[in-house]
Amino acid sequence: MIIENDEDFALSGAIKKMEDKNMGYRFANVDNRAVLVVGDDYYDIHKISNGALASDPMLALEMSGELKQLSDRLSSNLEEITVTGNINDVTLCPPVARPRNAFAVGLNYRNHAKEAGMAIPPAPMVFTKFPSCITGPTGVVEMRSDYVDFEGELVAVIGKTAKNVTADNALEYVAGLCIGQDISDRAAQFTSQPPQFNLGKSFDTFGPIGPYLVSLDSIADDNKLMLTTLVNGEIRQKDSAKDLIFDIPFLVSYLSQILTLQCGDIIFTGTPGGVGGPEGLFLKDGDVIETSIEGLGSMKNRCVRISDHSRALEVPEFIQTFIDNRKI
Repeated sequence: MIIENDEDFALSGAIKKMEDKNMGYRFANVDNRAVLVVGDDYYDIHKISNGALASDPMLALEMSGELKQLSDRLSSNLEEITVTGNINDVTLCPPVARPRNAFAVGLNYRNHAKEAGMAIPPAPMVFTKFPSCITGPTGVVEMRSDYVDFEGELVAVIGKTAKNVTADNALEYVAGLCIGQDISDRAAQFTSQPPQFNLGKSFDTFGPIGPYLVSLDSIADDNKLMLTTLVNGEIRQKDSAKDLIFDIPFLVSYLSQILTLQCGDIIFTGTPGGVGGPEGLFLKDGDVIETSIEGLGSMKNRCVRISDHSRALEVPEFIQTFIDNRKI
């Protein structure tokens, strides 16, 4: 479906609360070990399940039913289960450590299509971020040109094999949601026509995700999934998922008609308006991007300028227009 207004969007609609009595969970990756997070404490899944669940985050994700049961037992017996550690004392790895596929959707917020001067697409504009770009929620972003942009995004994670699913039952195949940054090198992206979305958005470190994978049944009904992106403390993006053109159930159904989705596949669902390119504002060495989504946490990524890539100095006309407009 295409969301037309607030009434069409809710966690009971586009991101609806699952019909499940379990409490849900926050799933994270500490030193490539699967953990559950309660408050600021984390619990090693392999240990507290007495070896029943794998320590490998990718294998643990395949057992979402068991994860919910373990989370319920943990919530009921917090005082009896030994805490593994404090989440503030560790560096989190990406909750989906080795996704097989990383899909992304362009122009999926109305205000972003407007700022880019492009028409609302009739179908999802899907491209891929090569999985090798995926990094953790505090990972450094290594930039290889002076035309690198930020794109805060809501990310959906597939929880089980999905083929030809309908939008009505698509959320049954979603393990949970997390935050993502679709970092984009505009010089590489627009170096030719048609644009090279896949390459321009897949440089090493260009896919921070995290901090947790939050199961759908732990997200409140009235949560509008408000996304905020700050650069050096200044708000650049602020919008809720109500502005999505194609919602998560539609995207999962659409993709599953084309290929079989597997547990751990991730979908960057698109970015709202406010990205830097249209304003001629690009990321610089030392900049800090902070991305948050209501109910999902926040990520903070520092930008570091390293060596140029081969097209770094060839500024495409599309980008030069934005730069010139900025100077006027």
